[in-house]
Amino acid sequence: MPQTKRHKVFISYCYEDDEVWKDRFIRMMGDRIVDKSVEVGDIVDDNIPIEDALRQVREEHLAEATVTVVLIGPRTWQRKFVDWEIGATLRDTKMNPRCGLLGILLPCHPGHRQPERNLQLVPPRLAANCGGDAPFARIYDWPGSRNRQRGDEVQGWIHKAYKRRRKQPAPDNSRPPFAKNRSGDATRGWQN
Repeated sequence: MPQTKRHKVFISYCYEDDEVWKDRFIRMMGDRIVDKSVEVGDIVDDNIPIEDALRQVREEHLAEATVTVVLIGPRTWQRKFVDWEIGATLRDTKMNPRCGLLGILLPCHPGHRQPERNLQLVPPRLAANCGGDAPFARIYDWPGSRNRQRGDEVQGWIHKAYKRRRKQPAPDNSRPPFAKNRSGDATRGWQN
C-alpha cells in the first residue's frame, strides 16, 4: 500500500479536560504527522479582543498547518478557544490558506460509539460543516484497536480532510466567534 502523505496537524481540544487525550493522540500518530499545536500557556491573555486572538491563533499557530483535528470530549463544545481555532482553520487568506478539518469523539464523550450523532454535543462551528451529501468536515470515533493500524486509520482520515480543504462551496464560518466559554448543557442552545 502506498505511503500516505505526512501532514502538518493542528490539534484543538479542551485544555482543562483532555490534555491526556492530546498526548495519547500524539503518541498514537508518532511520525505520521507534524504537530503544529498550541501548548498550554501559549495564549495567556483571556482579555485580548476576539479579532486579535483569532489573528494570533491563525498567524502564530495555524500558519503552517494543513489540517486541524478537533479532539471532542464532553465539554469541548463549550470552549471559546476551540471555537476560535476552528474559525481560524476555516478562514482562507493569502497568508494563511484554509486547513482541512475533522473531529474525533473521545471515549469520554457521551456520544462515543453511539449509533446517532448528537451534533449539539460537538463544537457548533464544526457541526455546521458536517452535514449534507458532501460535508467539508467529518466526525469519527476514537479508534478502538490497540495495534499500529489505528494510527494508519487516523492518518487516512487526516489525508481525506486535507483533500477536502479546497472543495466548493466554501465551508460555513458565518457564526460569530464565542465571546466567552459556554456553560450549562447543550440542550440550552448555542447562544453567546
